[in-house]
Amino acid sequence: MTATIERVTAENTAPKAGTAHQRAVRYILAGTRLALGWIFLWAFVDKMFGLGMATESKNAWINGGSPTKGFLTFGVTGPFKDLYTGIAGAAWADWLFMVGLVGIGVALLLGIGMRVAAVAGGLLLVLMWAAVLPPENNPFMDDHLIYAAVLAVLALVNAGDTWGLGRVWATLPIVRRMPWLR
Repeated sequence: MTATIERVTAENTAPKAGTAHQRAVRYILAGTRLALGWIFLWAFVDKMFGLGMATESKNAWINGGSPTKGFLTFGVTGPFKDLYTGIAGAAWADWLFMVGLVGIGVALLLGIGMRVAAVAGGLLLVLMWAAVLPPENNPFMDDHLIYAAVLAVLALVNAGDTWGLGRVWATLPIVRRMPWLR
């Protein structure tokens, strides 16, 4: 059995004019993409420079602080506590976390690489959810799982095409050869 892959072109990736309802949905999803992108990017910026929101200046990554040490040492609960506290402050964990935050944030803000951003962001969010099991206000559900689901929806509907560079990104030769980069 062979699968056929439709060639990605500007014509088949561009948002259609559609009804007022369809346009409204596209704009709402694009706004949601931008908002979620800002959440990821802001977490990176605050941890990098210690702007005083969640990270004090003295604990900024640029000042030698660890973006993972505080939370993974003192904030983790539940069955995976030993796993998470064991990697708290590890250079590789700091780098993966920070590269993930900035990569996911930029991809969402620009509307490019939405599938990769959704998978990476979903994984990061599920790992963050698992670090505090059970969640404080619910037996199992919290905002991390909701954000992960929203990322999947944004990727599935090509939300980067509206108010983003998704249509242009889709026409790049490498993206046409490897559609998972879409």
